[in-house]
Amino acid sequence: MEVKLYNSLTKKVEVFTPIKENKVSCYVCGPTAYNYVHVGNLRPVVVFDVLRRLFLFLGYDVTFISNFTDIDDKIIKQAKIEGISEKEVAEKYIKAFEEARVGVHSLKPDFQPRVTETMDKIIDFIDTLIKKDFAYIGKDGDVYFRVTKVHDYGCLSNMKIEDLVVGARIEENSAKESPLDFALWKKTNDDGIKFDSPWGKGRPGWHSECVVMINSIMEDGKIDIHGGGFDLKFPHHENEIAQEEAFCGHKIAHTWMHNGFINVDNVKMSKSLGNVILANDYINLYGGNTVRYLLLNSHYRAPVNFSNDLVDNAKKDLEKMSSTFFKLSIAIQREEELPTTLLTKDDAELNAFASALSDDLNTANALSEVYRELKESNVLLRSRDKSLSQIKHKYLILKTMFDVLGLVFDEPILSSEDKELLNRYETAKANKDFATSDLLRGELLKKNLL
Repeated sequence: MEVKLYNSLTKKVEVFTPIKENKVSCYVCGPTAYNYVHVGNLRPVVVFDVLRRLFLFLGYDVTFISNFTDIDDKIIKQAKIEGISEKEVAEKYIKAFEEARVGVHSLKPDFQPRVTETMDKIIDFIDTLIKKDFAYIGKDGDVYFRVTKVHDYGCLSNMKIEDLVVGARIEENSAKESPLDFALWKKTNDDGIKFDSPWGKGRPGWHSECVVMINSIMEDGKIDIHGGGFDLKFPHHENEIAQEEAFCGHKIAHTWMHNGFINVDNVKMSKSLGNVILANDYINLYGGNTVRYLLLNSHYRAPVNFSNDLVDNAKKDLEKMSSTFFKLSIAIQREEELPTTLLTKDDAELNAFASALSDDLNTANALSEVYRELKESNVLLRSRDKSLSQIKHKYLILKTMFDVLGLVFDEPILSSEDKELLNRYETAKANKDFATSDLLRGELLKKNLL
């Protein structure tokens, strides 16, 4: 099954073709560890986790990378506020991020590089750019990248250099040759953490770290997919492309994917508006499934809205999924143990589901296929002519769909006493012994088996 993805670089949906046959490499920009992550930070975590799960389901060998920025001016500022070291700040908020990642059932990346662990490579990278004449030491001692030497700068954001030069977003800096040039190394004399370099003690600029991490992990510094939030498109991702072209002579990724923003009650979430929702607070309040479902119920490139009404609707939908899955599980265990092997892409009943996700990760349409299976499963469970093989197949279809979407539901494990109680209940109902069936129903409800 071919996968089609919208490529932000070419501005069109393309058939995905990996660099190496049957292998997929994906890099997603991770958090700067200076504060607790909000639900907006979780959107790329969930979106690209589903993309990763889709490729795994389709049989690809996937390498998934997501970094931690553990050196940054914001971290230094937060360390002063909290009265602890920069390392302690980074560890504190990385731990909180990991709790949120696990809370929304996202798989652990294969690699989670950190800036502090990549410092020597970052310094060597900057030195190479200077030698290639793509970087220079400014009048203030900082090292800057020469943007104007990259002929297609602006290719991702569709911005022209001449427009950027006169744009209000570019600050004039007499230490730089051009107002577009960005810092690769910042020479500092403050009391924040500093590292030795050929250009004096200082810290790396933000835009280089991802390029260096990709080059240190992936052969030839090439990856299939680079992802992140829409806000990273410019200047961060644009600057990544420019540096890789200068360093290796090619673009760092074939496909660029960007997810949309989060709205709260139809208003864009932002610190200035005071409507930021902290991720772990929301997960603890509503559960990881609910947060994940809300993030998947809209196309990844469209805005996602969070509101009390939508949370209530999500909880109802998830309850329907859980209830049907629960009933199928109970029905199977009354006869035998639950199957443990998921279905594969070769199962025909999963074609529509896989096709939806393969069409630019259309999770909303994929969820529609889940609803269809739920409806058919409930019809089957009410049928007098149902067979165990039919029930097992429906169970495995739903379990496989949930696995690809990253939705997790508890399953009861029946004891011999539970099975006997269920059999007695069904027998009483069949014999229209309502007094006994009501009594047994109460016992089953107490054990959460109905």
